[in-house]
Amino acid sequence: MLREVSHRTVASLATAAVLTVALAATVRAADDATGNPLQAQIDHGKSTYAEKCSHCHGPNLMNSGTITPDLRVFPDDKTRFVTTVKNGKNNKMPPWGDILSDDQIGDLWAFISSRRKP
Repeated sequence: MLREVSHRTVASLATAAVLTVALAATVRAADDATGNPLQAQIDHGKSTYAEKCSHCHGPNLMNSGTITPDLRVFPDDKTRFVTTVKNGKNNKMPPWGDILSDDQIGDLWAFISSRRKP
């Protein structure tokens, strides 16, 4: 009897672990019920922004005195944002489509749009 309970316990724990890993993988790409990005996406985007974008766009989404736009007021258009990041813009911004994954670009959008000025 003890051995049977032990096998059931191990099987239950293994199932719970698999489900936890699967859930964690899907949470990163999901939005909440209102369509807003989850905090994990914003956090990942913040990290990617600091590493890849802040040297041109500034640590606070704006870099006064340069040609880079103030990302705090960047238009509320995800498609335009993704296209610009992937393909670059007017020889002023290099294309990042071969460097950043779609998930990273989505996370950048989540971060930048969460910091938008009203």
